[in-house]
Amino acid sequence: MANCGAIVQVAVPAPFHHLFDYRLPDAAPPPCVGGRVLVPFGKRRVVGLVTGLTTETLIEQRRLRAIETVLDAQPVLPEELLKLLLWASRYYQHPIGECLATALPSLLRHGRPTESALERVWQITPTGQSITANTLRRRAPRQARLLEILQQSAQPMGCTELVDADGDWRGALERLVVRGWVEASNRPVYTLRHSHTQSAAPALNTAQSQAVRDITAALSGFQTLLLEGVTGSGKTEVYLAATDAVLAAGRQVLLLVPEIGLTPQLVARFTNRLDVPLALLHSGLSAAERLKAWHAAGSGTTPVVIGTRSAVFAPLARPGLIVVDEEHDTSLKQQDGFRYSARDLAVVRAQRLSIPIVLGSATPSLETLYNVRRGRYRQLRLPQRAGGAVTPRFQVLDVRGKSLREGLSQSLTQRLKMHLDAGQQALLLLNRRGFAPTLLCHECGWIALCRRCDARLIYHHSGNRVRCHHCDYGHPVPAHCPHCAGPDLRPLGLGTQRVEAALRLAFPDVGLLRIDRDSTRGKGAFEARMAAAQRGEAQILLGTQMLAKGHHLPEVTLVAIIDADQGLFGSDFRAPERFAQLLIQVAGRAGRAARPGEVIIQTHHPEHPLLQILIHKGYKDFSEMALKEREQAHLPPFSAMALLRAEAHTADTPHAFLNQAKAAAQPAQGVTMLGPVPAPMERRAGRYRAQLLLQTTHRDVLQALLRTWVPRLTELKQARHVRWSVDVDPLEML
Repeated sequence: MANCGAIVQVAVPAPFHHLFDYRLPDAAPPPCVGGRVLVPFGKRRVVGLVTGLTTETLIEQRRLRAIETVLDAQPVLPEELLKLLLWASRYYQHPIGECLATALPSLLRHGRPTESALERVWQITPTGQSITANTLRRRAPRQARLLEILQQSAQPMGCTELVDADGDWRGALERLVVRGWVEASNRPVYTLRHSHTQSAAPALNTAQSQAVRDITAALSGFQTLLLEGVTGSGKTEVYLAATDAVLAAGRQVLLLVPEIGLTPQLVARFTNRLDVPLALLHSGLSAAERLKAWHAAGSGTTPVVIGTRSAVFAPLARPGLIVVDEEHDTSLKQQDGFRYSARDLAVVRAQRLSIPIVLGSATPSLETLYNVRRGRYRQLRLPQRAGGAVTPRFQVLDVRGKSLREGLSQSLTQRLKMHLDAGQQALLLLNRRGFAPTLLCHECGWIALCRRCDARLIYHHSGNRVRCHHCDYGHPVPAHCPHCAGPDLRPLGLGTQRVEAALRLAFPDVGLLRIDRDSTRGKGAFEARMAAAQRGEAQILLGTQMLAKGHHLPEVTLVAIIDADQGLFGSDFRAPERFAQLLIQVAGRAGRAARPGEVIIQTHHPEHPLLQILIHKGYKDFSEMALKEREQAHLPPFSAMALLRAEAHTADTPHAFLNQAKAAAQPAQGVTMLGPVPAPMERRAGRYRAQLLLQTTHRDVLQALLRTWVPRLTELKQARHVRWSVDVDPLEML
C-alpha cells in the first residue's frame, strides 16, 4: 500500500462494487465529500461522487489518474444521505456508483451546475413600509397599488405573485426601487405548489385525535408507527394534523406514495389545507422541474415534500417526519436496477435522523404486522369510517352455471341498473386490460403466441391488433389462421375493453370511463380521467387495480369485482396476501359518503376459504391466519431471501452461470440454496431467464454470505455471457 498524498475515493456510475482512487491535480484544493467530480474512466469521462479522502492506495503512483474537474464547492448529497446510500449499496448488493447516481436528479448526474435558476423578486423596505399608498393614488396609481401589495407581504414577491397588477408594473416597480421604498433581489426558482386559500380542517373523531396525539408525542425521536385504518377512516386527515405540528416546530415532512396516480389527490388535499409551498418529486416531472423541486427540499424552502419511491432520497434541510402512505403497495419496491424498498429505506433513514415515521394502510403488509408483533413498530388503529360513513355490505355471486354476458351476470346487471337509476356511481374492477387474453382459431385450435415471450398475445379491439403485455411485441390480426388458413379467429376471455363494449350496449345513455394502462398512456391522462370521475361526469367507472388504490370517490355506492377467481389461485406464495389487499382496497371505494355502499363479488368458487375469511371476518383475521401459515412454511417475514437472476439469449447459459455461482458460494450454516430453476416465465423479450434462491432464518448470516459472494460473481467464466442481478428481499418471483 503506497502513500501518495491526497487520494480521492470516487463512486463511478458503473457495475462495480468498489470505489476508484484518483489523485488530485497539482495545487488543486481537495473536493468535498458528497460532491461531484468529472473523472476519466476507461475511454470515457464520467461524473462521479466523492465518498472520501485518504492518503493511501493500492494503485501504483504511475497508474493513478487525475480528477479532471471538481464540479461542486458544496456537497450535493448531505452526509446523512450519503451514509444511507452507502448502507443501501451494501444491503441490496448493488454497485455503489449506481446507487448514488439513483439518488440524484438526472441533470446533476450529467454534470449540470447545482445552482438553481434565479428570478427577480421585490420586497418592501422599512422606508416603504412607512409610506401611505393614498399619497400616490392620484398621480401614480400603479405605484400605489404595488406598494399596497408589497406592504401586505412579509416575503419577497416575484412575477407570479404580481400578475394581478395591470399595465407597466415593472416600470412602476423600478421607480419604487429608485425611491428606496422597494428593494429588488434574486431568488432561486423552484417547482412548488402553493394555494393561498385554505379550507378548514374537519373535526376529527376520537380515534383520529388519539392517533394525532400519539404521532406528535413521538416527534422528539425515532419511532415507527403503523397507522392502520379501515378504508375511508381518514388517514389523510391524520397526516395533515401531524404535519401541522411538524411545521409549527419549523421542520419538514416527507410523504411517500406508491404511484404517481395518487399524487394529485394528496397534493390537492395538502395545498387546500396548508399555507406552505409543496415540492413534488415523481417521474411525471421534466428533468428541470425535478431538479428545482430537489433543490427546494434540500434548501428547506419547501416544508412539505411529496413524491413516489425515489423521493426517499430527497435531501431535507430540517427533517421532522416521514410518512409512507399505502405502505403495503408493491410499487414501493424498485423492480429493476437498484432494487431497493422505499418503505424499508424510509424506516432506516428515519432511525438515522432520529425522527418518527408513519406507515399508513388499511391492509398492512405481513412484514409490517410481524414487526408490530415483535414490538419493533407501534400500532395506531382507526377502526371506523370518518364522517359517519358505514362499512359496505358484501355479496358473493355464485356464477357457476349462470348465463354471463361478457362476464356480467344478470344479477350484477340488475344491481348495477338500480344504483345508476338512483343517480349514483358504480365501480367495476377487472384486473386484465385489453379486449381478450386469447385469440384462438375455432377450426384447429391455434392460439396467437408471442414470438419473444412464453405468453399469449392479448387481443385489442381498437386497431384490430394483438399485443404482448410483457415485451410490447404485436401485429395486426391476420385474416386467416396461420396454421390451417381457417377464417374463424375468435377472442376468448375477458379484458376491460370487452366489458366496456358490453356495458355501453347495456347502458347506452350512461357515461362510462375506462381507466387502465391503455386508456391513460398520455401525459396527464390518468389525472384527467380521475378528476372527471370525481366530478361525476361518468356514472360507470371500469378499470384495473389502478382504480383500487386510495382514491376518494364519494359518489360510488356499488363496487363489483367481475372475476375474483383471477386472484384466488396464484403460484406465488404472496398471492393470497395481494388478493386480500386488492379486495379490501377496492371494496373501500364504496359508500365513503352518506350513502351506504355495496360490494358484489362474482366467482366460480364462492366457498373458497380465502374469500370467506375476508368477507366474514376481515383483513385482521386473514393476516393472522396468513402469518401462521408463513411461519409454518418458514417463509418471509419469518425468513430472509435473496434471488440471483440471470438471463441470456440461449436457454442453457443462465443455468450454467447460476451453477457456477452456486459452486462459488462459501457454505454458510442455515442458508439454503434452491435451484437454479427456470423463471416462472422462462422466456421474456427474447431472453431466457433462470434464478437461484437463497433463504435463511438469519438475515445477518445471509448478508455476510452476500458481501463476499456477490463481488466475485463478475469473475466467473459464464458472467460475461449473461445479464445477472441480485434482489434482496424480493417481492416478485417472476
